[in-house]
Amino acid sequence: MTRSFTARHRELAGLRISAQRIGAASAGAAPVAGARPADEAQIVSAVAETVRRMLAVQAQDLAGAMWSVGLRTPGSTVAGVESALATGAVVRSWPMRGTLHLVPPEDLGWMLSLTSARTLRSTEARRRALGLSTADIELVREVAHRELEGGRVLSRDALLAAFDAAGVATSDQRGYHLLLHLGITRTIVFGPPEGSRQTFALLDDRVPSPRLLEREEALGEFALRYFGGHGPATVHDFAWWSSLTLADARIGLAVARDDLDELVVDDTAYFLAPGTSPAPRGVHALPGFDEYLLGYRDRSAPLAGGPLELVAPGKNGLFLSTVVVDGEVVGTWRRTLSARGVSVDVRPFGALSAAARGRLDGALGRYAAFLGRTLLTPG
Repeated sequence: MTRSFTARHRELAGLRISAQRIGAASAGAAPVAGARPADEAQIVSAVAETVRRMLAVQAQDLAGAMWSVGLRTPGSTVAGVESALATGAVVRSWPMRGTLHLVPPEDLGWMLSLTSARTLRSTEARRRALGLSTADIELVREVAHRELEGGRVLSRDALLAAFDAAGVATSDQRGYHLLLHLGITRTIVFGPPEGSRQTFALLDDRVPSPRLLEREEALGEFALRYFGGHGPATVHDFAWWSSLTLADARIGLAVARDDLDELVVDDTAYFLAPGTSPAPRGVHALPGFDEYLLGYRDRSAPLAGGPLELVAPGKNGLFLSTVVVDGEVVGTWRRTLSARGVSVDVRPFGALSAAARGRLDGALGRYAAFLGRTLLTPG
């Protein structure tokens, strides 16, 4: 295995950590258990601002996504992120790539207006293989409106049961693809979480005041928000992340260009928010699917040029939680929750220095505090 954390990798990684505000929570107030309502409102507002700054946070693993938000939000707790989802300050849906993300509610509509057609084309073959017709989809859309109108919320199981009762079978992944289609076509969105249960609501009820943008304006907003919250990144990174065509990605970049800085590294143009400076040295415990790794088509910088299999060993689309030292992914970690607290098993790719190990213990302690639990086995 060849790995080399070059000067180019270090420069890009340091700036991206800064742009993404990774570790911002460690610089703020520690999470407080039993926060008063006023404190909770402030945390919900801070959580919403973090998601707004990122525009979208990958969220097929909801627990991991909540920590992605938490480690970027000073004073936050898992309960605070759950409150943001419960109140609709943040919503969960499929805004791009057919992948679940946390997004600001007001931005979901214009994002889908740009991405839904390509996403639907990418899932068309699978829908046909499942035997789902246009008539089936329109029937379950009618059912969803009937069952959810008036601000009602249903669990995933209850909504799928209503589809079955209407004559559209939901077995063999048909149910998932029906929900995906309704989400992409702006009918439904995830509702407030009920413990581990998923719920759904009508998008128009959950997002009563969407932002309305013309197409070119929306492309520019997409680019500005992506490069501002993820840069330095290339136009190819942006096109992949957003699921826009490269032509549309370039239009968006052109619209946003005056509000972005350009950095040229090895003859490649990267774009970022003005004034972005490298993050100080630090150690971070990131969840799987975090934007630091998955927010770019080219992931070579944090992996020091090593293979992606280091963090996605099964080649099955599942990404492990990562240990990041001074911008470089140097290992993975797994958590185990129990009544007593949270245990963590760290698996470094190589030896960690005593200093890095000590800072990692601190990062894992912040994760435990975010969960409101005791860290049982640091590192």
